[in-house]
Amino acid sequence: MNARQYDLVVFDWDGTLSDSTAIIVRCIQAAVVDVGGVRPSDAAAAYVIGLGLMQALAHAAPDVPVERYPELGARYRHHYSAHQHDISLFEGVLPLLAELKTRGHQLAVATGKSRRGLNDALQAAELKGVFDASRTADETAGKPDPRMLHELMAEFDVRADRLLMIGDTTHDLQMALNASCASVGVCYGAHEPEALQPLAPRFVAQSVAQLHEWLLRNA
Repeated sequence: MNARQYDLVVFDWDGTLSDSTAIIVRCIQAAVVDVGGVRPSDAAAAYVIGLGLMQALAHAAPDVPVERYPELGARYRHHYSAHQHDISLFEGVLPLLAELKTRGHQLAVATGKSRRGLNDALQAAELKGVFDASRTADETAGKPDPRMLHELMAEFDVRADRLLMIGDTTHDLQMALNASCASVGVCYGAHEPEALQPLAPRFVAQSVAQLHEWLLRNA
């Protein structure tokens, strides 16, 4: 077993640990149509996954007036709440996290979800206690601002070169760059590998199994 290279491994949630991309895309599209906007394409809706909710919806629905953003957010939450229990972790995630814990890594989540949304997801996935810390977009700065990672580094007294960020979007990898941290991309979520590669990830995994293998050898 190789020596541990990273003391703190930080995961994005949606599209990285949770198989939620398709449902989120449909909920964004439905919310925009509900308030009279033009239905965003699958690609446009997927692009904003990982951002804070209002930032994401504003980007996905540029034709919706600002004064209707609260209604837009409410419609998204309505649609998402109807489907949140249909979402599950990607196969292989639980064994991956368990092995990282066994190797002595501290684990955290940095997500565009709200605190309530993440807590609900952790409860549903029976993951309470697996992660040592988490940050959500409504309690700090949203991605790609590096504040989430800066706060986690301070909490655990970990240097930037000892933190590894793992995510499925350019927002995740740009946040890592902005925080001077290494990153690993996964391309089974929202963004294509061609979009991730320019942000200098150490690796781009095609599957959870491939991510698991790389982390055991290199993290």
